[in-house]
Amino acid sequence: MESSSLNRRHLLTGAATAALTASLPLGVASASPSAPAAPGGSRLTLPSGLQTGDVTSRSAVLWSRASGVGRLHAVLHALDADGERHRGRGRGRGKGRGRDVQPISLRGPWATAETDFTARITAEGLPAGTAFETEIFFEDEHGRRGEVATGRFSTAPGRRSDGAQSFVWTADTAGQGYGINPDVGGMFGYETMRSLAPDFFLHAGDTVYADGPIAETMEEPDGTTWRNLVTEEVSKVAETLEEFRGRHRYNLMDENIRAMYAEVPVIATWDDHETTNNWWAGELLEDDRYTVRDVNTLAARGRRAWQEYQPISGGRAMSRGDGFEPERIYRRIERGPDLDVFVLDMRTHKGENTDGLEQQATAILGEEQLEWLLRGLRSSRATWKVILADLPLGIVVPDGDAQESISNAEDGAPLGRELELARLLSGIKQRRIRNVVFLTGDVHYCAAHHYSPERAAFTDFDPFWEFVAGPINAGSFGPNEMDGTFGPEVDFQKAGPAMGSPRDGKGQFFGRVEVAPQGEAFTVELIDATGDVQYTRTLTPQR
Repeated sequence: MESSSLNRRHLLTGAATAALTASLPLGVASASPSAPAAPGGSRLTLPSGLQTGDVTSRSAVLWSRASGVGRLHAVLHALDADGERHRGRGRGRGKGRGRDVQPISLRGPWATAETDFTARITAEGLPAGTAFETEIFFEDEHGRRGEVATGRFSTAPGRRSDGAQSFVWTADTAGQGYGINPDVGGMFGYETMRSLAPDFFLHAGDTVYADGPIAETMEEPDGTTWRNLVTEEVSKVAETLEEFRGRHRYNLMDENIRAMYAEVPVIATWDDHETTNNWWAGELLEDDRYTVRDVNTLAARGRRAWQEYQPISGGRAMSRGDGFEPERIYRRIERGPDLDVFVLDMRTHKGENTDGLEQQATAILGEEQLEWLLRGLRSSRATWKVILADLPLGIVVPDGDAQESISNAEDGAPLGRELELARLLSGIKQRRIRNVVFLTGDVHYCAAHHYSPERAAFTDFDPFWEFVAGPINAGSFGPNEMDGTFGPEVDFQKAGPAMGSPRDGKGQFFGRVEVAPQGEAFTVELIDATGDVQYTRTLTPQR
């Protein structure tokens, strides 16, 4: 979601740099070219750090990017209660890994220009509730080991554990022209999240802003000059695959993001800005900044770049094609006996933005995803079922004279996209599914909403909560109006000034959730980027 578009496009020149450091001058920096060539005799490096993602109680995805052609390797060391490596004899390979405290050695695919030198390994058969230290490196064509990076992650709790864990979520990274500003310490909201030592991180979309040029300087609403580190790829709207890839490389130049991703597993979805603002399949752009006007072409390139740079699990989720395959992003991440996370894709199957007043249902999830979600919720034995949605449910988000949102700004019976949401909510009630919580972002402010049939025009559903968080490094907007169809009540909301800067962190927000032992409580905090808690709500489960 974007309330205003930036027209500043400034192609910059200057000295190239490889990463953000304390003494880094502003100007054009190199996020590493798409076909890097290491000097003769030099070893491969890791220009974009490392990530872990989609971590369950038995598996994890390990990701990195090389400076040239190389084969990805990972070594996992189980840690004891003091955070020290367990000491075992020999090297662990194959099944039964981790139980005998031997290191787990994994060899992954070759990283080539086909994937912008990114690669991932899925580690399976891991013991539940176990902390690991990871070593990631690439081996070149001559068998030479490159730079070694270290990180940490923990598998989700097992069935015999108490299930306690915590996580954070947010959305909206590097939007509205606010990129990596060394003057303020870069994207410091990520460091604030990391400092809380969450077990994992949910990114609710707008992981990059492919449609938002980042200039060397821009004026903040109060007249202060915001300064950015820039690269050639972020100086214009992304149209080519290389430009979309460059957006992801840019964010991974930020030291705060890299430090967090090395320690906190990521579970991400996408929204509109990974392609362009408020897009839908089949749209033809009228934006003069674009020479490629066909959104399907842009979305296919944006999706491919997004997939290459995410530590995402699942063969179907990683399938290639025209960008609109079923189940390519939505998935279920099992997090132990008390928590399942259902990641939605509310962009791929989303229909045209209209006034939303159609008598027939119009798509937001699509039939296959809707049925998958209801089946998964019904089969889940976890106490809490979190639905990560890239669009909020009842917030009105205009797109010119049309609606970008599910809601249509009419408080009556469901129409258009609302009919699909009504099917989901009534299906949850009919199947007696308990303890469903929606987490989202998109609108660049934080909020807590309680939905109840006693206040609603549509009443065939059980009461539930939705929590909104973001942005984490983007302009602030809102708050927006609410649509009354599903009976929302605003329990809390807070927004920064319109197009407000991330400079002081007070208009930037993320959420933190703590799941108590045995799932006996689900405590939500909304926190600003300085670490100040703005709101707290504790939910107790229905049994």
